[in-house]
Amino acid sequence: MGVVYEQIKKFKNKYPGTVTWHRLKKHSEIVEKHLNPGEKVIYAFAGQKNDLWYDLFSTSAIAITNKRILIGQKRVVFGYYLNSITPDLFNDMQVYEGLIWGKITIDTVKEEVVITNLSKKSLAEIETNISETMMELKKEYGQKEK
Repeated sequence: MGVVYEQIKKFKNKYPGTVTWHRLKKHSEIVEKHLNPGEKVIYAFAGQKNDLWYDLFSTSAIAITNKRILIGQKRVVFGYYLNSITPDLFNDMQVYEGLIWGKITIDTVKEEVVITNLSKKSLAEIETNISETMMELKKEYGQKEK
């Protein structure tokens, strides 16, 4: 089993209130397939990649690496979806805690990526990992361009 799937299993055990369905292993394989040489997974979790709390069938694997954020989703019949958010495209992030679940909105230059139906207890941990990693990578990215 891959490192992304192992981290997602730990996340699910720690925060069982997060709504994710089966096929987490398949979603994780998509992310692992697109890891570049030298890229290491820092943190991984799963959630629904959509903006609707009642849409429970968009489970995705999200991995924060030492270079970017990867969001992978294996389609049921064939193919897959992959989003890659690099530090230069990352603008900011919003965290919303609702009555039952929470959501995180990652604002990029091109679009907003929304991960919903996350356990309310997991929001602070996810936010910390994303913001700390992206801010560190933005510093490194800015130094490389000079």
